[in-house]
Amino acid sequence: MRRHDHDHDHGRDYGHGLVIGGFSPPHAGHHHLVRTARERCERLTVLVRASTDESLPLADRVAWMREIHPEAFVVGAADGSPDGLLAAVPERVDAVFTSEPYGEPADAEPYAESYGQELGRLFGAEAVRVDLGPDPDRTRFPVSDAAVRADLAGCWDFLEPPVRSALTRRVVVLGAESTGTTTMALALADHYRRRGGVWARTRCVPAYGREFGALKLAELRADRPGATRADVTFRSSDFPVVAQRQAEREEEAARDGSPVLFCDTDAFATTIWHERYLGIASAETGEIAARGRQHLWLLTDHRGVPFTDDGPGDGERLRPWMTARFLTQLAHSGRRTAVLSGPHEERLAAAVAAVDALLAEGTRPADSHPEHR
Repeated sequence: MRRHDHDHDHGRDYGHGLVIGGFSPPHAGHHHLVRTARERCERLTVLVRASTDESLPLADRVAWMREIHPEAFVVGAADGSPDGLLAAVPERVDAVFTSEPYGEPADAEPYAESYGQELGRLFGAEAVRVDLGPDPDRTRFPVSDAAVRADLAGCWDFLEPPVRSALTRRVVVLGAESTGTTTMALALADHYRRRGGVWARTRCVPAYGREFGALKLAELRADRPGATRADVTFRSSDFPVVAQRQAEREEEAARDGSPVLFCDTDAFATTIWHERYLGIASAETGEIAARGRQHLWLLTDHRGVPFTDDGPGDGERLRPWMTARFLTQLAHSGRRTAVLSGPHEERLAAAVAAVDALLAEGTRPADSHPEHR
């Protein structure tokens, strides 16, 4: 195996190191391997290869690894053949780093070691094995790609924020005025927190539009102290601002919560509110909604919910129209929807059943919505 001492004159073992993996998804064991390799090399390339599990797109896995390991050069290879790997890393490699797979006996001939030797021969480099555990019978990283896909909640603490964000099931509660959306979103978050463990970190993203409206009212009252919410007017340009900030807060929460996130409205709902106030669609708000990463929409029916008038006087009259418009546009755009009706307890039970069904389906990140594919 080749060693190129002139390439590592700063106390490192190797000049150019290489780590190859599917990272589907990346987890703590992968990150330990990459960081160990980086410590031993002047520079490190991480090659993310095509995966048999294409539910996690190559571009996403490359983006996650770039964010988590800015100290490495991360590149993707859609062609996982030997020629494809060599084409993705054409420069000379001094060392290829691989790790002991979780669950392999230390005295057996480990797959990772033979795989590492094979990669070393391919790149004309030294094969370096990084053990993931301090002794033969125990590992610090009892996790694998397959384990994450099989038990996301059980492996949650082995994942970094960008991966958590992508794999979090995002559930939107939306509906017309005074239909209990906030009550339902908070009740759902509380329900899942009570499950304990990683679920105790379940978050609920509040509706930014309510905060935005309060700011507009405060500005109005600076000139007209007696102004009320009914006096607040919304311009078309306000709605993309609300939609974008809502999306940003959702993303922040998804990086820092549990495997499920509840959102009291989203950018898609904001497109309907634009129609409600201005009578026409907003292309800019629609573009923000199209970039959303949500999985399930829970629509709160207006029927059976007393109306509380805290805004424009036409709210109660427009509730049936808004419910129907939400339903039409949810169906038209192919969004997965459950309608919540009846007393609160029935609504909550139906919502939990819909969310549990979503959680049972696995770890596929949300695609862009069908009408935008």
